[in-house]
Amino acid sequence: MNHNDGGSVMLKISPREGPRPDTTPCAPHTQISQNPDATSYSAFKDRAFDFPFVTRQPSMISVPGAEALCLEQGRGCGCREAFMIGNEFAHVHPPQDGSLHMMLPEDAVPQIVDLGWAEPHPMAAAGMIPSTAVMVYAPRNNAEIETVLDLLRLSYDFACGKLGRVDSFVL
Repeated sequence: MNHNDGGSVMLKISPREGPRPDTTPCAPHTQISQNPDATSYSAFKDRAFDFPFVTRQPSMISVPGAEALCLEQGRGCGCREAFMIGNEFAHVHPPQDGSLHMMLPEDAVPQIVDLGWAEPHPMAAAGMIPSTAVMVYAPRNNAEIETVLDLLRLSYDFACGKLGRVDSFVL
């Protein structure tokens, strides 16, 4: 991820390989195919919470066993659309699922969806929650772990109020 002069961000993300996984069409929004093996899930989670001023706690809005990334009180400067509930900006689903829900800048969402890494949350598609809410598919290997961590970093920067616009993705 590179920050430009104007406060915008450029992400270098390649398209996700293969077809999209199957997911449930409603809440709870779950990934039901292409789930990660235990090694990939563990390797991802070992790094997913490694952001400054982020606490790891049970999600306030997801299924039992989901772990949330929450900014410490007073650290969130992003707009309301950068958070799911309270100071929770992302959460990782339990190992049998492995996907994440996160809030991403509105102008980044269509690009990340087009690249095959995410889909809109069904409640966002229905207009019940902000359009910044997406499911990012579970990483299946080391290269995908790096990409999903980049997306999680984007969500973190959005929650911290560090972003202007996400201008473009360089493939």
